[in-house]
Parts: sequence; structure tokens; C-alpha cells
Amino acid sequence: MMKKSISASKASLVLFLCQMISALDVPLDSKLLEELSQPPTITQQSPKDYIVDPRENIVIQCEAKGKPPPSFSWTRNGTHFDIDKDAQVTMKPNSGTLVINIMNGGKAEAYEGVYQCTARNERGAAISNNIVIRPSRSPLWTKEKLEPNHVREGDSLVLHCRPPVGLPPPIIFWMDNAFQRLPQSERVSQGLNGDLYFSNVQPEDTREDYICYARFNHTQTIQQKQPISVKVFSTKPVTERQPILLTPTGSTSTKVELRGNVLLLECIAAGLPTPVIRWIKEGGELPANRTFFENFKKTLKIIDVSEADSGNYKCIARNILGSAHHVISVTVKAAPYWITAPRNLVLSPGEDGTLICRANGNPKPNISWLANGVPIAIAPEDPSRKVDGDTIIFSHVQERSSAVYQCNASNEYGYLLANAFVNVLAEPPRILTPANKLYQVIADSPALLDCAYFGSPKPEIEWFKGVKGSILRGDEYVFHDNGTLEIPVAQKDSTGTYTCVARNELGKIQNEVRLEVKDPTMIIKQPEYKVIQRYGQVSFECIIKHDFTLLPTVIWLKDNDELPDDERFLVGKDNLTIMNVTDKDDGTYTCIVNTTLDSVSASAVLTVVAAPPTPAIIYARPNPPFDLELTGQLERSVELSWIPGDENNSPITNFVIEYEDGLHEPGVWHYQTEVPGTQTTVQLKLSPYVNYSFRVIAVNEIGRSQPSEPSEQYLTKSANPDENPSNVQGIGSEPDNLVITWESLKGFQSNGPGLQYKVSWRQKDVDDEWTSVIVANVSKYIVSGTPTFVPYEIKVQALNDLGYAPEPSEVIGHSGEDLPMVAPGNVQVHVINSTLAKVHWDPVPLKSVRGHLQGYKVYYWKVQSLSRRSRRHVEKKILTFRGNKTFGMLPGLEPFSSYKLNVRVVNGKGEGPASPDKVFKTPEGVPSSPSFLKITNPTLDSLTLEWGSPTHPNGVLTSYILKFQPINNTHELGPLVEIRIPANESSLILKNLNYSTRYKFYFNAQTSVGSGSQITEEAVTIMDEAMASRQVDIATQGWFIGLMCAVALLILILLIVCFIRRNKGGKYPVKEKEDAHADPEIQPMKEDDGTFGEYSDAEDHKPLKKGSRTPSDRTVKKEDSDDSLVDYGEGVNGQFNEDGSFIGQYSGKKEKEPAEGNESSEAPSPVNAMNSFV
Repeated sequence: MMKKSISASKASLVLFLCQMISALDVPLDSKLLEELSQPPTITQQSPKDYIVDPRENIVIQCEAKGKPPPSFSWTRNGTHFDIDKDAQVTMKPNSGTLVINIMNGGKAEAYEGVYQCTARNERGAAISNNIVIRPSRSPLWTKEKLEPNHVREGDSLVLHCRPPVGLPPPIIFWMDNAFQRLPQSERVSQGLNGDLYFSNVQPEDTREDYICYARFNHTQTIQQKQPISVKVFSTKPVTERQPILLTPTGSTSTKVELRGNVLLLECIAAGLPTPVIRWIKEGGELPANRTFFENFKKTLKIIDVSEADSGNYKCIARNILGSAHHVISVTVKAAPYWITAPRNLVLSPGEDGTLICRANGNPKPNISWLANGVPIAIAPEDPSRKVDGDTIIFSHVQERSSAVYQCNASNEYGYLLANAFVNVLAEPPRILTPANKLYQVIADSPALLDCAYFGSPKPEIEWFKGVKGSILRGDEYVFHDNGTLEIPVAQKDSTGTYTCVARNELGKIQNEVRLEVKDPTMIIKQPEYKVIQRYGQVSFECIIKHDFTLLPTVIWLKDNDELPDDERFLVGKDNLTIMNVTDKDDGTYTCIVNTTLDSVSASAVLTVVAAPPTPAIIYARPNPPFDLELTGQLERSVELSWIPGDENNSPITNFVIEYEDGLHEPGVWHYQTEVPGTQTTVQLKLSPYVNYSFRVIAVNEIGRSQPSEPSEQYLTKSANPDENPSNVQGIGSEPDNLVITWESLKGFQSNGPGLQYKVSWRQKDVDDEWTSVIVANVSKYIVSGTPTFVPYEIKVQALNDLGYAPEPSEVIGHSGEDLPMVAPGNVQVHVINSTLAKVHWDPVPLKSVRGHLQGYKVYYWKVQSLSRRSRRHVEKKILTFRGNKTFGMLPGLEPFSSYKLNVRVVNGKGEGPASPDKVFKTPEGVPSSPSFLKITNPTLDSLTLEWGSPTHPNGVLTSYILKFQPINNTHELGPLVEIRIPANESSLILKNLNYSTRYKFYFNAQTSVGSGSQITEEAVTIMDEAMASRQVDIATQGWFIGLMCAVALLILILLIVCFIRRNKGGKYPVKEKEDAHADPEIQPMKEDDGTFGEYSDAEDHKPLKKGSRTPSDRTVKKEDSDDSLVDYGEGVNGQFNEDGSFIGQYSGKKEKEPAEGNESSEAPSPVNAMNSFV
């Protein structure tokens, strides 16, 4: 039997177990895959040359898949590596990945060597590359005594760097003491070897801090050479010199570079003026698009070199005095590279097949074969196998022939190793499409009935209509290789049950699916163009006809947007009515009818006009064109002509041509083109496989006409697709898959029946072959079993029954992300002050991020307060730092507390493991204010103070500070007294105070850092009882009673005199008094109101201002009209007679508030003073 293989044009399903090229198509069905046996396949391994960080654990990757799951073993330096005997080495569960514990005492140097992984199950053994493990090295600079360089102006100079030999080699750069890069130019530049070259020195080159730095990226360390001093002395005149080459020396040199690498050639010249460098290739041209000049054209860079780039390259250094040149003979060698890598074979018993392994290189590589990891010459014999150089031929294979073969192509510059298995399967047919699946389509559109299948040998597929129908044949059906039956133009009589039968020599199976063909939805009464006057009413009709089994929904749009939220718009079953039309209602109204299978729409324009003042000329939209005719029909073009309708007093400016695709979108009209209004014919470009109808719309300044009647239909011939799907993307949704998506072509873009998509992918930068699959009716394809977060080249090509679209462009996608593997290392915390800290960490290796690096998260939490020694509920806080940032600030910390933190790297999948918890402590701060201050037990000369310790001591309290001062009756503050109180006290009795005196207290706590915020209180000592009794008893004294009686008698006499004068008609001279005292503000107060100004302190932390005073509640303020009685004098001078006449004379209005200061004629009594503090 001949080998069966998937061709690029016929593969319709994913290849076996993802990324396998096989003789049988194996659908990606999870249940099916679980049941099929498979030899091991290496899916992930560490690089061949693996340089590790000696400070971190060594992780040597080896992942494989197979059925049953494979077991793993390792060799080290060619012999078996027994990991059970080394306590520092572990193997991850269900994996072959080794983890060598370096961080807990292991030495990376002890594990240098060549490692190889073997994955084995009952069907064979796959092996990894030889993985050479070497720890990175960043040695120190050897100490040397550097003498100052004394150079004459205009001479050349080379400052040698000679960095220590590291693994990998360091990156060299020159800086000064201020860590600023030294400026470079055509005159001064750094060579490829790290030395600093001066074509000629100038006085400004004098400095003592030329410092060469070597950065070792693997260990994230930078080594510094001792500073080099350069002193330039001037001589007049400066002698000009013709160019000489500083590097390379001599007239010729040779260089060998490997194919695919970057070729770097360098020429640096001395001379004055500074020479200019030019490059040429003898006997040829420098390769276009791959040639770049760097370092001011002193370096020639050619990327991706090949054997054709071998030859002689000449650099020419030139100035006004002459030139110098050097020829570099370049030879391009090549490590082995694949021409044809062996591909996995899935065969049926008795079939034939071949494994081909072809590689090239310079020198030509040797090809050797292994079977299950053993050289094929000493491997167990297999009668079905024959080795013929780079090919293994299999004849009449049996199930025992299953094995994994390795092809090794090697020369002196490297090797290639590829695993390819031969898997012999004997499986009866299986149909994977669900039974009795229902397909529904609209009449005259394609119907695709699936029959996904599998079997070994590959089953033959037949389709029947009905239970006892005959086998389907003929041009009206298309049979796809993946089992799908396509009916290109389904009709109503296509409805029915279809049976798919799959058979091979091991059995037969069948499955039934049902097809229902529905009538298309149509708008039989479309909305029509309307012209309506303002404030009128207009209606648009939209009457539809649809399949009775489909439920339509009708949506109205205005200018392709939702209808305004306005009660004037009334949507009925078959119409849209607009009441009280306004100018803003002008526009295009569209009726859209949707079902689950199709959608149709129709539009009409509403023009709102003002009522014409007089029956003037009517300007209206033109009448539609008529008599449309198609002539000159060709495959890709046709000529359309028409007769214009009446222009209705407004010249036609242009014609719009629209088309309908009756094959793919019946009832839907699309814009085709437009022509000037003077033209009545047009040559139209057509697409293949479209059933065209055309209509024409006339346009004038008023608007668009109704569409013309459709032209006759014209069906163009089928052809290859002209374009490929757009918006192709590749983004993994899981760590082991790649989801390829695209925007499908529209029906008329298919150019023919049987539209499908060829999806191709390959891992980027791996020199792998494209893997392809052909799918239909989908816009997404999932590739499983991919390595985590690796770049893929992706392309999607359209094809139909006539062939392929043009070659598509490639896009780059990535397989799915996985959680990061490594925690950030070297986490350091620098405490800046008691509430702020700065955290540093080393970035994780980008390979371990396994996704797009989004940033780092710092988790930190308070463990306990160092002053209280009590734990509380741990509330973790999180700070996120975007990008590849390696430090951040932690604000809002509590002083004198113990904290922990850890750092995690974040990618698109989530967070990686946390770094080990880092403990740090904040220093003491100033305390908060005492929790309370109470003043109790007032006596004549003492007060008792009680307080609570601060809620947040923020350290160890050293003492309390109490300050107080007296406040007199005029609110003046007395001297301030300060007392320091031990921190363990919570109360104090203040003695030797003045009696009946108000005191203000300021109280705060202290730590060793300083004083915290203060709390204030006020209190009054009680008065002397003897003084109080004298004030109270004054009202009972005889002399006081006599004085009051005399005052009463005088008032009575005054009243009598006033009454007599009134009766005699006499006038009291109030008016004269007013005139004499016209300005009330200068009138003296009759008497003080005797009130005591209340003490008021808006800010407890500020002493009272001397003499500050505010009126008490008894002070009368002028807030009403000028006629208010409170504006007049008080007491006996402000009374009324019985008839309401005013008999007191003015004492002057009080227009203003009492001025600040000491205004009282006498000090208020202690009783009043105490009452004012309420």
C-alpha cells in the first residue's frame, strides 16, 4: 500500500495530537484522544547551551506527552544519572523537569555537564537534545597600576579595557565618575573589543576619569576598571596626518561566521582631520535590506548571513591628506539546518510509509539514525524497516512496528536532533458528529452537513438521503475530504434526513442528520420616500413575508441609529408614524427585519419642508430612472445603461448604482458606484460567483429619487478567491494552546462554492515547517499542545472549489500565557522614615515570566506594634508597579511597628510565586495626642488632672508635657508654666493656684523622637466664700435700701413734672437735642450694659490674644430696622407714657458693636465671670 499523508489543500482537521504530520487525520476530540495510544513526544526542553545563574536553583526542563503517559530518565556526561542518590536533585511530578537545589547549600559548579532526557512508554522512547549546563561567571577585574597617558594634541590614542573573561561575555561601556556615558563621535568611539579609540586627541579630552565598565547580565552585576587619566598637551602648530588603521592591523585579515548569524566587521582609523570610513565588497554589492552601518560607519553589520555573503570586504579610511584600506576575507560556514525534518507517521496495519531526514550545512553534515534512543545499527530488528541513508522505508507495518526514531545531523559547527514516531493504529470507524443534529438554512443558500469521522485504515464516507435512499452523487453536491456534505444551493425539496456512512475493513457506522430549508424573509411593501410639511404627520409602511416557522423581529432606525426617545414616534406592527413633524425629523428611516437565519432591510428618506408661501415652482426629488439594460457581459465586467426620469425642476447631479447579490444576500442592496448626472451608461467591475441585479438612483439638490426597477440578473462565473480573511490574530487562551481567529469573508467575496480557510502556523525562530489545516464555516481554530508563551507565525488563506486565494501575509501571535514560575529575588527594604519605606528587588528572568510582563505586586502587612506587643487582625495591603520596575515606595506605614512583605511578578495570566517574606521595622515617631484630659475636684488653689495615654504611641513614651496659664476677666493670658510628667503617670494634682481663676491647659506626650499633638482644656478654681458672702449680703444692707428709695422718689417727681408740662402744651426739646447731636456715633454711652464678654478660643492650640473680647449673650445688636427700640437709650430715659408718647430724650443710637478692648467702666464681679463660661 502507498503511504497516506495530509496535503496542504486537503487537510481539514487538526493533525494528530497537535503539530504532527501523519498519514491519518485524527480529529481533536478529547474523548477520542484519550482512547488512542501514542508514542512519546518531547514538547519542551531547555536550550542546548544553558547558562544558569549560580545563585539560583537550576531548572532543566523536559516535558513530553504520550499515551500512556511517559516515564522519564536522565543521563549526565553519557552515563545514567540517578537522581534518587542526590538529595539536592528532584524531578517534578508527572514531568521530566529536574530541579537542582542551589539555594539551600548546593554548588552550581558541581552540576556542570551534559544532560539528556529520555521519555519512554510502551510504544517507544523520545530523547532530548544534549543540554550543556554551565554556571555564569562574572570575575573581578585584575588589579593593575595604570600610568597617566600624556598625549600630544592631534595624535591618536587607544585606551585598553581588557575586561575579565566572563560567561557569557560582558557588555562593555565607558563612563565617568558621575556615571555619565562618555560622548562618542566620528573622532572618539568604542571598538568591538571594548577599547576606546581616539582618531586624534583634542585638549577637551583631558580628564582623569575614563572608566571602563563590564556588565554581566546573567548575574546582574557590573565590574569597574580603575580610572584612566589622559592629559593632552598642545604644540603649535598641530601637524595634520593622513589616515592609518588602528584596528585591524596589517593590510588583510580573515573572519569566519556562521550562516544565519550577524556579521560584524570593524575598521577604526587614526588621522587628522578625522578620517571618514567607507565599505565596499570586492566583486559584488553589499546585500540590500540586510546591511547596516554602526558606530559612525566604522562597523559594517550584515544580518542573517548566508554562504553567498562570503567574499572580500574592503574598508577605506580617507581624509584630505590621503587614504588607508584593509581587506577582510569572510568565509560563511553553516551549522546543520533542516531541508526536510522527519515527520510523525500514523499508519494502519499493512500500510507503507517513509521517514525522511534531510539537512544541509557547511561542511555537509553526517546523518545518523536512532530507534528509541539507541543507534539503529544495534537497535532490535524490525523486518518492516529498511534504512537507506537519510530515509527509513517502512513496508507492511504491524502494531509492533510502533517506535520513536531520532535523526541526528551534525558537523563541526553543531548538530540537529529530531524525534519522529511511527504509530501503527487499527481502529474501526467512528463518527464524531452528534446524532440527529438539525441544520436550518434559507432557500437558495449553501447547506453544509457535517460528518466528522475517524478510523484506521481511513474510512470511506458515503451520504444517503432518507432512510432507504440511494447514494448521493452528481454536480448538485460537493463532498469534502473531512466528511462534510455541501449542497451549494439548497431548495425547499432539499429538506429531509441525510445519512452519513463510514466504513473500513474493521467495521461500519452510520449517523443521521436533519436539514430544514426555510423560505427567505422578504419586505413586500417597503417604506417610500416622503416629503412632508412641518407640523404634519407621516407614516412609513414595512409589510413583510416570512417562513411561518421563524419568528421575525422588526426594528426601525433613523440615520442608522436608534429612533429618538420621543412620544411623537409611534411604532406599529407594519408601520412607523411620526406626529407633529419638525425639521430635526429629516433623514433616512430604515426598517430591519431579523430572524434566526436571515435579515432584510429597506430604507426611505423623509424630507421636511416649509409650507410654500405661494404656489411657486415645485422643486422635488427626481423621478427614478427606467429601462435599465445590461450589455457587453464579461466574466469580470458588464455595461449598464438607463433612461433618466423627470428631474422635477432641479437638475440631476449624479446617479448612484446599487447591486443585489441574489445568490448570497437576496433582498439586500449594496453601493456599487456613482457617475455624474450627465452620464447614462457605466462600465461596472464584477466579482465572480455573484448573481447580480442592478438598480439606479437619481440625485439632485433636493435629494434622492426612489430606486429604479431592478435590471435583469447576471450570474458571473466562479473563480479563485481574490482576497484572504482580515484581522488574523493568534492569542492563547490556555498555557498549552494557540487560538487563531480571523474575520470571515462575506458571501460574495468567496468567488465560488465551497469556501474554506487554510489555517497555517509554525513556531517562530525554530526553523520549523508550516502545519496546516483546512476548515469551513468557522472563524476560529485552536491549536493545542503548544509550548507556553512562544511566538508563532500565522497565516490564513481562503480557498474554494476552484483553488486558493493569493498567498496571505504572515502575522505573529503568541501561545497562551501561564503563571510565572519564579519569584523576584534579592528583595531589600530601605526604611526612609517612620511612615515610608522603599523596597527593591531583582527582576525575574523574562523566560520565567511565561507571558506578557505586566509588572510586580508588593504585598505588605503589619505584624505587630513594637510598643504594645499585641497582635491584631492582619490586613494585607497590595501595591502594583507597572512594567519592569524594580523598586517602589511603601507609604502610610505605622511608626514603631514590625512589617512583613513579599513581591510577586504579574503577567496576563496572573501572579507568580511570592518571594520569601521580608521582615522590616519602622522607627519611632511622634505620638498622637492623649486620648482624653479631664479636670476634676476644683478647690480654692488646686485642680486634679486625669488623662489617657495616646491611642497611637508610635514608640516608647518618655514623658508628658503639661503647660498652663491663667486667663483674667478681660481674656488676657498670664505667664505660661511648663511641667514634665513621667510617662507612667495618669493623673496630677496642681496646687498653689489662684482662687476664682480660669486656667487654660495644653497637654501632649513625648517619645524620643519628639512631642506629639496636644490636647487643651480649661477649668476654674472656686472663689473665696467670704467674698462671695459680701457680694450676696449687699442687697440686705440698710444704706443700700435707702438709696434705692431716693432714686424711686426722684423718678416719680420727674414723671409728674413731665405730665404737667404736657397738659400746658409745652414741647419737650427733643428735636433741638437731635440737631445738636446729629452724629449718633459720637454720642457717649449713657451707661455700660454691665455684661461680661465671653471667653472664646477658635483654635485650642493658640493662646488668646491680649484684650480680645466678644459680646455676651446679653449684648443687644442692631440687626433690625432703624425704628427698633433697642437702638435707643436704656433705663428711665427710654420709657413711654400711658398714651404711647415717647417721653425720654435721646441718648444716642448704638450703631456699632462694642469695640474690642477694655470698655467696661468697672470690672465684672467674680459671679458674673463664672456665669459667662456656660
